[in-house]
Parts: sequence; structure tokens; C-alpha cells
Amino acid sequence: MKILVTGTAGFIGFFVAQRLANLGFDIVGVDNINTYYDTALKYGRLEASGINTANLQDNQPVCSTLYPNYCFIKLDIADRAQMENLFSTYRFDAVCHLAAQAGVRYSITNPHDYALSNLSGFLNILEGCRTIQVKHLVYASSSSVYGLNSNTPFSVHQGADHPVSLYAASKKSNEMMAHSYSHLYNIPTTGLRFFTVYGPWGRPDMAYFKFADAIIKGTPIDVYNNGEMQRDFTYVDDIVEGIIRVLDRPATPNPSWHSNDPDPATSSAPYRLYNIGNSSPVKLMHFIEALENAVGKKAVVNLLPMQAGDVLSTDADMTDLEQEFQYHPQTDIQSGIDRFVSWFRDFYNI
Repeated sequence: MKILVTGTAGFIGFFVAQRLANLGFDIVGVDNINTYYDTALKYGRLEASGINTANLQDNQPVCSTLYPNYCFIKLDIADRAQMENLFSTYRFDAVCHLAAQAGVRYSITNPHDYALSNLSGFLNILEGCRTIQVKHLVYASSSSVYGLNSNTPFSVHQGADHPVSLYAASKKSNEMMAHSYSHLYNIPTTGLRFFTVYGPWGRPDMAYFKFADAIIKGTPIDVYNNGEMQRDFTYVDDIVEGIIRVLDRPATPNPSWHSNDPDPATSSAPYRLYNIGNSSPVKLMHFIEALENAVGKKAVVNLLPMQAGDVLSTDADMTDLEQEFQYHPQTDIQSGIDRFVSWFRDFYNI
């Protein structure tokens, strides 16, 4: 089975590619290695996957020395011609689409980046899946789509039509685009709404990454809404486990779906949406305490008002994923943070 994994120089894609390669699948990973954050971290992930980054050239495969069934191609998913060539050359059985322009706050100041990667790029993915009739497309959505919803825990069976950032709007658009292709072309698509993923090799634009760096250096950390926020923090290994389980079972039509009372999470087409989180929200200040414990040093906290684009709380209703895939997160906050800080010290030679 040949699987395309996009975003393999990124946080989650890095782990997913390795896990699938370990399971024996033939993996083609792609990433444009953009400069949204420090590319040294992206190249570091590739090197840790056995990819010799000194040999990277655009649109040319470089195969791993650690996983002979994993090859990486530096490629921009927004490049229509190159994406068409990729799909026609490799004719994938399944696609795990994790590449995107990430970041809520960045989307406020750089909106066009999101249209290019998250909309045009996703359209190229869908078109590729259509042309070769892939057996399953699994793609990353986000808990950000819930936006102004205040009815927690967030359920995929409730509407999510009021995003509060362009990033969230782009992810909601992906879900709608995927449904149209499932309906028109019978392509099984599954969207996974990730809830605040953290762990080793994470993104430096994420709060926990910035907090760890600041606590170690003794510099103040900015905590918005005076710390009165909570997140459904989910350790990366638990996210990867959920992705692998879902990828193995293509979405199917819901025979009970009816247009008079439409279920947003399912369809008469082979289309599904799932939350994938820890189902156990943690107050931000408690999360900071876990970082303090792992670092062995107190944080200097600078309390600030709520920022535009932020939401007060995220809390995943995991009923569907638990019942249908027997998915249960295994990592508690302190254990996950301990592993992250250990990696952080090692990677940055602290």
C-alpha cells in the first residue's frame, strides 16, 4: 500500500511518516519547508527520519537511510503542475494530508498565505485524489473551527459555522470542500479536528514551546485573558495513534443521514468528521505549572487581555472516535511535558 503523507517536515507529519514506515507501508512524504518558523527544526526532523537534507532539490525524491520504504520530496502542495505530476507518477492508495499554513494569530496579519496553502493546496490534494480514485483521504482539520461555539464539550454533530480567525475559516472550508468531492466522486474522506497538539519536535510558534524557552531563560511569558483559558492539550503520540486507526478504515456513507435533519459529521456520501483530543481540558495556568515542574524553575508571568482570534476553552467530545475505533489517549499532561522538555534541552543543547 502506497501512502502520501504531506507536511512530513512538520510536527505531526514527521511522526506519522515514521509510524507508517515502521508498519511497512510505502511512504512518499512532501513538504515545502517554508520559513513560517525556524527551518533548522524542519530539517532536523527530516534528518531524524534518515533524510539527507544536503541532497534536497525541489521535486526530486530523497529516500531515507533509516526507512527504505520512505522517500521525501521537497514540494509545495500549492504548485498545481507538480501536484498533478506527483499523483500521476505514484498513484497512491491513500493520502494523509497534514500540510497547511498553521497559526491562528499569523493568519490575522498574513491572510494570503492561508488562501494559497490551505485552500489552493487542499484543492490540489482533492483533485489528485479524484484523478486516481484514492481509497481514502484523511486530512487535518482543527478545533479552531468551533469558533464562537460555547456549548462544550465540542461535538462534531453540532454546527461549527462561526470561526473567529481566517485559519479556522480555512479549515472549515477544507471540510466543506472534502464533502463536495466525497459527494461528487465517491471519494472516502475523513477530517480530524485536532485539539492543541504538543510534544517533542513541536512547533516553536505554539505557546508551550515559547513558555519552555522563556522559563529556562528566566524571561517573562505572556499569558492572555489573565490566564483564564483552558485547552484540551493532546500529546502527539496519541494524535498519531488516532490518525493511524482512522486511515486504516475508509469513511462510508451514513445510511441514516437525512437532508431534513442533516448530521454535520456524516453524510449520504463517504464522508466523516471526528474530534481527536484528550477529552480532558486543562487550565492554562496548570499547564504552566507542569512546565515549571519539568524545567525545575518558576515562570515569570505577564498577564494580558484576550487576543483577537483566541477562544476561551476547547474541550473535545470523543464519543465517536472512542466507540468506532476504540481510541483512548494514554498520555497525561505531566508525562507529556516531561518528555517535551527533555527533548527541548537535548535539541537546543541546554
